[in-house]
Amino acid sequence: MYLLNPQTALIQTLDFFTPMVDDPFAFGQIAAANALSDVYAMGGKPLLCMNILACPGEKMGAELFHQVLAGGLSKIKEAGALLVGGHSVEDAELKYGLSVTGVVHPDNLLTNAGAQVGDVLVLTKPLGTGILATALKGGLLLEDALPGLTQVMTTLNKLPLEVLADASFAPLRSAVHACTDITGFGLLGHAHEMAQASQVSLHFMMATLPLLPGVLDLVNMGIIPEGTYRNKKYYAPWLHSTLAEDGSLIMLGFDPQTSGGLLFSLSEQAAQALLAGLKQRGYPLAARVVGTVQAGEEGKIFVG
Repeated sequence: MYLLNPQTALIQTLDFFTPMVDDPFAFGQIAAANALSDVYAMGGKPLLCMNILACPGEKMGAELFHQVLAGGLSKIKEAGALLVGGHSVEDAELKYGLSVTGVVHPDNLLTNAGAQVGDVLVLTKPLGTGILATALKGGLLLEDALPGLTQVMTTLNKLPLEVLADASFAPLRSAVHACTDITGFGLLGHAHEMAQASQVSLHFMMATLPLLPGVLDLVNMGIIPEGTYRNKKYYAPWLHSTLAEDGSLIMLGFDPQTSGGLLFSLSEQAAQALLAGLKQRGYPLAARVVGTVQAGEEGKIFVG
């Protein structure tokens, strides 16, 4: 974040990755939504985007690249931002993403360092994209599960910020204390980062987590990406659990998410207003209260 003037702070972010779905248009949408998410997680509004494309030119035709870029552009337009350029290189593997410039009023800037004791935690998207994407790559994902997976990954984290910016929410805006988007570290990994930065502990009610349909069955079959195990191993020192160490909900908590939802720390009243605002606006995904913020045990994550 860079302060331009007392009313405007600049946000700059960049993200790109390899495909996790076969449809090039959908891949472009997912990669763009994922890159835009960092701006939303800071309470900002995306303004300008630049394409980042690595393409194996001899293996794939120009039409495929055009479809990827078209998918990305559709999400840039949905975000109300402008595509102002980009850069492409030849590479052995297809990669796509965006560099995004956004703005936020300094008073409305959100970080992962402001969670307060007594807050509740709201998650705005269901979990399980990493596990379902792994099943897809292995040919084990049921055909009727693919639309739901794609919908979660292509949905912008824009609507929750629009609720926060609504005039009716203004009296509660100061009660929104922290936010992070859930991506590669998984829910519990990013939760630790928030707890540590805020000098609090976070407590999750795992049975309340919104989950993609069929994901528990896949976990029980052992369809778990390697990144889940890496996350679990790294964050184990900060995890206190009354659940089985390798239980399905623990593994889902560490599942790396692609274009995951936002995790808000906010007052109970603000949480209910946020959820009501999402419902009124026809938000298509499951969003709910999943935990609380408590004092002591700084950086620790409690699950039960």
